[in-house]
Amino acid sequence: MEEHRDSERPRSRRLPREVRERQILDAAVEVFAKHGFHNASMDEIAETASISKPMLYAYLGAKDELFIACVRREAAKLVEAIGADIGEVATPADQLWHRLHMFFEYVQVNKAGWQLLHRQGDVPGEPYVQELSEWRERATDLIAALLAEATTQSPQPMQSEQTEPFAAALVGAGEALVEWWFQHPDFTAEGMAMRLMNMLWLGFGELVEGRSWFPTAETPTPS
Repeated sequence: MEEHRDSERPRSRRLPREVRERQILDAAVEVFAKHGFHNASMDEIAETASISKPMLYAYLGAKDELFIACVRREAAKLVEAIGADIGEVATPADQLWHRLHMFFEYVQVNKAGWQLLHRQGDVPGEPYVQELSEWRERATDLIAALLAEATTQSPQPMQSEQTEPFAAALVGAGEALVEWWFQHPDFTAEGMAMRLMNMLWLGFGELVEGRSWFPTAETPTPS
């Protein structure tokens, strides 16, 4: 009778590999974002993912391999978010506004992923530094292309050597503003995008119209 009852118990269903890997990466991103690369333990990641530690190694390898897999996935999600199709948008300002809004919405939904990408990149020699540098370059290149596109109809269209410094500055400003946002979480993604847009476009919008600032004759120049 006991054997019959045991045979009626449902067996645990084996998950497809892609589902299991997503489950592991979700857990790893959470743990790495919380503790950092060095202080995160594979035991905690396995426990968070509800799998055994041997299974964790079997699926995604050692700790540095797992971390790099997390960086690649989160970087791809971020670049996809800010580069998503926004359809026909009337003005360059509106195009940039939509991109900034999507960026802050990404951060709002993927806080752990952002922390993983942004807070781990200042330790030279670590196995993940190159990966983190590459995602920032991808984001900067995308923003530079958007800025160049925004000036195509302006009196003085900007070339890559002009847009790249602005893109790097915009990425840095966005990163800094997100850190401030984490300390002031009552603000919305739209509100944060509006702050960055106003700071950027009040200057960049002048360049789009072909106007630049130059020091006056009375302004001393550095020696």
